[in-house]
Amino acid sequence: MSTATSAQDDVTPLPPAGGPARPRVRLSFNPRESGIYIAFALIVVLFWILTDGALLEPQNISNIIVQNSYILILAIGMILIIILGHIDLSAGSVVAVTGALCALLTVDLGVPWPIAAIATMGAGALIGAWQGYWVAYFGIPAFIVTLAGMLIFRAITMTTLGNQGIGPFPDEIRTLSNGFTPGWLGNVALGPLGGADIVTLLVGLGLVAALFLMQWRARAGRIRYGQTVEPIEIFAAKLVVAALVLMFVVVQLARFKNLPWVLILLTVLVVGYSLVTSNTIFGRHIYAIGGNRQAAALSGVKVNAVTFWIFVNMGVLAAIAGIIFAGRLNQAGPTAGQNFELDAIAAAFIGGAAVQGGIGKVVGAITGGLIMAVINNGMSLMGAASDRVMLVKGLVLLAAVAYDIWTKRRAGVSRI
Repeated sequence: MSTATSAQDDVTPLPPAGGPARPRVRLSFNPRESGIYIAFALIVVLFWILTDGALLEPQNISNIIVQNSYILILAIGMILIIILGHIDLSAGSVVAVTGALCALLTVDLGVPWPIAAIATMGAGALIGAWQGYWVAYFGIPAFIVTLAGMLIFRAITMTTLGNQGIGPFPDEIRTLSNGFTPGWLGNVALGPLGGADIVTLLVGLGLVAALFLMQWRARAGRIRYGQTVEPIEIFAAKLVVAALVLMFVVVQLARFKNLPWVLILLTVLVVGYSLVTSNTIFGRHIYAIGGNRQAAALSGVKVNAVTFWIFVNMGVLAAIAGIIFAGRLNQAGPTAGQNFELDAIAAAFIGGAAVQGGIGKVVGAITGGLIMAVINNGMSLMGAASDRVMLVKGLVLLAAVAYDIWTKRRAGVSRI
């Protein structure tokens, strides 16, 4: 495929002067975008069968979300770095050092928890700025910079904490990590939803409405510019299936202990970062740099500045994950965060990120993280040994990357 043809394909056509173009309706399937969601559904069904339904019990669904929230937060930052064409090996160590800092401020020094949380996120931003400077402006590969960071920040954590943990954390941080929203409006009294939290159900209905609105506006925009859209029947069927899955999860959460606070935080992050990557100039610059760094620079994109701020962002998200993880354990320990960066990287690649950069979505990374979480949880329910869990996760990661390369070859995007 020639460069000129590729560039033309990336340009959104303007509507003709005589009025909106007639949309092209076509039934199509994009394996690179849809394959991850089909795989996720199949994995859930498989472990649901193997665990005799225990996987989808209300308490277990809540546990999957709460126990993996910090990995999902890291995956949001990691997918942006990978789209940019870099990697971050220091995320787990940054989780440890920021968790230790939060513990020192709140437990040892008695700093109010909101100030301590802000200071911790500020420290995460400084760590990200430190690493971003060496990558963006000094030109050292991110692999080397973050590998050094992994060692440096782990050493700082161990020096600060020694062989002891610091805790317990304030109740507010523990509630953010492990707690649930109170039943402000009570529970449903009768019927199949008996005992379900009303607020949680209303939030679920609001999310479904937002999903329908966003997808309908996106389809209307493609129609307005004469782009190809799928038949309305298929479009409606996909929305209905997505709404049913979403409401099933919400109902299960409502039947257990309402909405986890950390899920609310995660939802805000996912929605916010999805909007940034898809609807802002900065988001388009991230994809442009990852797709072709030289072309992006020639087009006026401030490559170094974008790279710098993406690493700053990763530091902030790692600090948030550090607070959540420390609050969940109710102490900050020297071994916190070990291998978290590997789980976040795996989530991004399983979720559809390309090895070469330029491709990936926040929702895809979250889906990849949930696949890893379901595998962990499902095999734990089955009583599988940890070595078998690692084996399966490694095979899933390899299969995801192999699938990505295969689909590129099939589409003629890449020749290896």
